[in-house]
Amino acid sequence: DPDSVVLCLLATDEEDEGDIALQIHFTLIQAFCCDNDIHILRVSGMQRLAAILGEPEPGAEPRDLHCLLVTNPQPPHTDAWKSQGLAEVASYCAESRDKN
Repeated sequence: DPDSVVLCLLATDEEDEGDIALQIHFTLIQAFCCDNDIHILRVSGMQRLAAILGEPEPGAEPRDLHCLLVTNPQPPHTDAWKSQGLAEVASYCAESRDKN
């Protein structure tokens, strides 16, 4: 449900820059996010991101961290932010978008 998504995190490493399929995937995701007013944050450092998110459970399938959707746990019809961190990230995204 796009109404519950507050942030789309697109992560790559230097070696991913030449991956045409991944770049097409990112382009489609970005178009969807723009159409649905979802903030987009592009980051690098997949290993660091994996370390921040923690190790998967033993025996679990490998995780693809190229695209992460951060959702708001509140019903989509409310504009209140539960997390100050999410509010700060949203503010940063809005300011960055205004500069571009």
